[in-house]
Amino acid sequence: MSTPTVKSYEDSAVVIAGGSSGVGLASAQKFLEAGVTRVALVSRNPERGQAARDRVAALNPQANVVFLPADLDHPQQVQEAVTAAHDRLGAIDVLVSSVAASYRPELLHTIDPEDFVSIINRQALPPMYLTRAVLPLMQAQGGGSIINIASDAAKVPTPGETVLGAAMAAITMFTRTAAMEAKRNGIRVNALTPSLIAGTPTADRVLTDGFSKTLFEKASRMAHLGVAEPDDLAEMVLFLGGPGAARLTGQVISVNGGISAG
Repeated sequence: MSTPTVKSYEDSAVVIAGGSSGVGLASAQKFLEAGVTRVALVSRNPERGQAARDRVAALNPQANVVFLPADLDHPQQVQEAVTAAHDRLGAIDVLVSSVAASYRPELLHTIDPEDFVSIINRQALPPMYLTRAVLPLMQAQGGGSIINIASDAAKVPTPGETVLGAAMAAITMFTRTAAMEAKRNGIRVNALTPSLIAGTPTADRVLTDGFSKTLFEKASRMAHLGVAEPDDLAEMVLFLGGPGAARLTGQVISVNGGISAG
């Protein structure tokens, strides 16, 4: 069996869904700093997306950095964005899916059952749609790397994250199974499962008040190595997307400062 060719950063084309802020934006910057010159950022908000595109492009004015608006809750828009990114970049060697929807932890007995479907669909389905959309392109070119970002709620039973945890567990099992299917085509599929990430809109929201504030203040005290920041996750994204991770697939990795182990 021949060993799949894993491209250098300089030769790679990278698509980052959720690239207008947080881990997605930090990852885009890390890829540019590592030598990547073809990047597509995909997000819902055109104004924020264009601002992110300009910020990333400023790192290398010679790079081909594009912004593509899409609502990643809808498979047709996902497919159109992936097709456009492939056309604009000439390839898709790395896909980063960092598209967690807005959420505040709530105890199960306070969640309206009518909201279950919305929570699971909005959290779990976008990474699945994105993975499905890029797979044929990566198969045709003989390889690639897909990085899905979920959360530690997939691994650690956390009060207030019953339905969210179910959605995150869906992403991680999807990722691991896709990795077993895709490896024969040289495609690596891995997931990152952060906990609290400082300096993000989600962190600001959950630390505002009430039950979620108590929950995540406790989590931050357990992060004896320090609460993770977007750059911490971005460093792992960069590694998983590059040649150093050529034989790493089907893994679910926590970058959480020691909040949990598993």
